[in-house]
Amino acid sequence: MSDFSIHWFRKDLRLEDNPSFHFAASEGRIVLPIYIHDTVNNQDNPEFQEGEATRWWLHHSLKELNQNMDHQLRFFNGNPLQIIQELIEQYSIQSISWNRCYEPWEIERDTEIKSYLNQHNIEVKTFNSSLLFEPWEVLKEDQTPYKVFTPFYKKGCLGRHPGPRQLVAKPKNIQWANLQSLGTKLESLDLLPSHPWHEKLHHYWTPGEKSGKIILQEFLNEGLDGYKDGRNFPSLKNVSRLSPYLHFGEVSPHQIWFADKSGNPQRDIDHFLSEIGWREFSYYLIFHFPSMCTENLNGKFDNFPWEENPEFLKAWKKGKTGYPIVDAGMRELWETGYMHNRVRMIVASFLVKNLLIHWKEGLDWFRDCLCDADLQNNTASWQWTAGSGADAAPYFRIFNPILQARKFDPDGTYIKRFVPELASLPAEFLFAPWETSPVILEEYGIELGKTYPKPLVSIEESRDYALKAYDKIKG
Repeated sequence: MSDFSIHWFRKDLRLEDNPSFHFAASEGRIVLPIYIHDTVNNQDNPEFQEGEATRWWLHHSLKELNQNMDHQLRFFNGNPLQIIQELIEQYSIQSISWNRCYEPWEIERDTEIKSYLNQHNIEVKTFNSSLLFEPWEVLKEDQTPYKVFTPFYKKGCLGRHPGPRQLVAKPKNIQWANLQSLGTKLESLDLLPSHPWHEKLHHYWTPGEKSGKIILQEFLNEGLDGYKDGRNFPSLKNVSRLSPYLHFGEVSPHQIWFADKSGNPQRDIDHFLSEIGWREFSYYLIFHFPSMCTENLNGKFDNFPWEENPEFLKAWKKGKTGYPIVDAGMRELWETGYMHNRVRMIVASFLVKNLLIHWKEGLDWFRDCLCDADLQNNTASWQWTAGSGADAAPYFRIFNPILQARKFDPDGTYIKRFVPELASLPAEFLFAPWETSPVILEEYGIELGKTYPKPLVSIEESRDYALKAYDKIKG
């Protein structure tokens, strides 16, 4: 019987720049590639489970990956430790390798599996595939973790030597185990949601490594020039839309870091790479402070007087708050599984500071609806907005959705795309329609409270109320 080298695919759904896959397929090794949908180890933590948009993406990414591997990928459902034990019992396994994952429950699971393999004298190798720097390698001089982004990125990351690892070539002349009867069908993983809302996502996305490479190159060619300023305007093309491809490992941060960016202004290149740095920082924070996933990093927010208001929360989710830029963002999310980053900050600030609804409610909704839903990015970003996280924006930094819309969507292109009932309204009336004369609104076929909602709250009054609530916990 031949000895097999197992590569366990996880959040590295690509063949290029895949260190573990490259190791498993190195000269003389016969590769048994597997994917295990873990249905056991995260079941007690809903915040760790995939949302529906994520599951949709995962299904189609795995489908493309399997096609790119001549249908050699074997699928499994259940407990990874048990499945790996069964594979070892049934086949002659030379080695098992994987690329590291960084969610707290994954680290605990993988540590247990690695211990089991070592005890049974199975060669086990793990690699860094999804981060430029390992979180435990970037520490301050006193060996404690950073809590502020700028020194983390400029001193901890950019100041390090050596820098990010070089790219790893796609293996050639791969010898497959060719065990066609092993495992189950992709469809048996039951990833696709039963509700058909996700079917529209096909109009906006093509999951997989091939598409990720195309998206990256298109951005470098057409979107990077002007990125530093243009990324704030949701109707402009200065966004990469690479986040879901990064989350699933269809594109690696190393491929982005070392991609040819020549011909673009250095200020735009540097700012784009710093956004990759923010992704690193989110992973870094969750690694060093795993309780952030469920608790405020800043403990004083444990006493913040959040309000429970199901009616307001539902209106926010459905994009019916009466604030056009907020509603446009929430409808973009529901329609496309994505939201522009500037708008994400606006809608998040509105939820936690104008409606005083707990950041966990927003995190849960984003987790379910975003194709790029990522525990680290999602958690760190929501806590940043709420003021309870590391390097947090001061709580009193409250985005005014009217001013934000006027500044970053001045002609209303973005709003009108996702809030079509306001599409006929001139920009001068668009950002705060309740301030417009009913006669003018009637002229454009708009009746507040019927064709478009009245504002849930007053921006000025809700801001004052939020600041008073914050005063109670400042200490």
